[in-house]
Amino acid sequence: MKAKSARNRKDELYEAGLKVRKEVLTAEYVDRQFAAASEFTRPMQEMATPAWGVVSARPGLPHKVRSMLNIAFLVALDKPEELELHTEAALRNGVTEEEILEILMQAAVYCGFPAALRGTRVARQAVERYAGKAPPKKASKRARARR
Repeated sequence: MKAKSARNRKDELYEAGLKVRKEVLTAEYVDRQFAAASEFTRPMQEMATPAWGVVSARPGLPHKVRSMLNIAFLVALDKPEELELHTEAALRNGVTEEEILEILMQAAVYCGFPAALRGTRVARQAVERYAGKAPPKKASKRARARR
């Protein structure tokens, strides 16, 4: 049996990553990211997509567990914009509001209260928006500047 070429493997990872990325973040979101990408930012979108194929398409953890880990990691890194996106993704992946709160409380002990408190505010907005209790998010100044 002939080994797969590096190009075929790269294409497979890209396709697997695109599929999972659209499942988790929504096809609309991913399509918007590519449509809004400039010549400068497109390579980052193209690099991020196969990364999803390398990790998130693996069968070892369900999307729900990966989403829970992402919330914790993003609180630890104090990355609110990504936390908001991944909190909504976590809800789509079956993570409950109660589980999100427990992750945030755990993060407070291990990552520090300032990051967890900020994460809690961000997650609350995402939870409310997902439940239809908050208005849709406006594009950030940074996102508008990229267009």
